[in-house]
Amino acid sequence: MKSLFQTNIRQPLIVLLLIITSALVAKAQDSRLQMGSLDHLAAKANQTVDVSVDERLMRMASKLFNEQDADEREVKKLVAGLKGIYVKSFEFDTSGQYSDSDLETIRTQLRGPGWTRLVNVTSKKDGNLEVYLLFNGDSVAGMAVLHNDEKELTVVNIVGPVNLDKLAQLEGQFGVPELGIEQQKKKNDEK
Repeated sequence: MKSLFQTNIRQPLIVLLLIITSALVAKAQDSRLQMGSLDHLAAKANQTVDVSVDERLMRMASKLFNEQDADEREVKKLVAGLKGIYVKSFEFDTSGQYSDSDLETIRTQLRGPGWTRLVNVTSKKDGNLEVYLLFNGDSVAGMAVLHNDEKELTVVNIVGPVNLDKLAQLEGQFGVPELGIEQQKKKNDEK
């Protein structure tokens, strides 16, 4: 026969473990990257871009889009479901101003549960490009883009549901750089 102590302690421990596990899973599925580890690069850069548009600012910004303009109306629809857009970009006068460990702090987060690397392009001429998606079931719950070459480092993090078909419309807006998504679509259509 079990003692009263064994029965009473086991149940709260199981509940506590379930709560901790739920919290860890919820944190693991968060598509917001922690990019503060890159802040020290601003002192070395000749140009720095730091964009932080959270959900509240997204709602405010979406009100500025003109409903009469078809392109702006489409961007407004795309932005409506997003929780945030975060960009850190550094341009340097000389190479060697950032290290692989700076990029590794971001990549470590992107190895977490749910993240999948979609694109990995390595070019001596144009630098490296990596695109990651965070899947929540069959839907995309976030996106990260890393671009680096000898004199530039850029990290773009889109938080929230991402419609890949409409993503090209965000290029050049909210600090999101031109990724060439639209041009690649045209090349595929031409074939």
